[in-house]
Amino acid sequence: MKSRFLPYATTPARLAGQVISDLLVGTWIAVWVAVGLAVHHAVAAIASVGTQVQDGANGLADNLDSAGESANRIPLVGETMSKPLQAASEAASDLAGAGQNLHSTATWLAVLLAIAVAAPPILAIGMPWLALRIRFFRRKWTVIALAQTPAGEQLLALRALANRPLRHLTEVSADPVGAWRAQDTDAVRGLAALELRSAGVARVKQAV
Repeated sequence: MKSRFLPYATTPARLAGQVISDLLVGTWIAVWVAVGLAVHHAVAAIASVGTQVQDGANGLADNLDSAGESANRIPLVGETMSKPLQAASEAASDLAGAGQNLHSTATWLAVLLAIAVAAPPILAIGMPWLALRIRFFRRKWTVIALAQTPAGEQLLALRALANRPLRHLTEVSADPVGAWRAQDTDAVRGLAALELRSAGVARVKQAV
């Protein structure tokens, strides 16, 4: 893949800085994802308790209901004996419903808390990093396109005259403005190279 399509500089120092920043941002994101997962697992443990309560209460309700039906078959006292068992079965069913609600609530709460803990620090670092990387890529794409044409190279040289430090300009030519006005090829190319390097791009060959 051509370097123009990569969001990285082609100058060694700028490239090293970008790689290091990527590693740091990646590590930061990984750490907070791990923290978010830890929070999720901790809260999700409550959901498992709700499941256990639901399963146990449902089993107890079934047993009590069966016992009530059996007691109801006893002559004379069957109905009297079955009523408390049926009431206990209904109470166990209500407890099972509470366990189900606890499971559902804890499951959603685990997700929301994990996002609430991990998202802010990730976005606080990740969004500025992404914005800077996109800005760099757009500038790199633009200067490479300009450097491939004579007129674009002259424009880059003009920008260098306006933006680069004087000591860098005088390293290209003792009279950089005069050289640019005279369309001195070497001077224009050297000034354009200054602007390219400021964008993290090495020299670019002009399109034939």
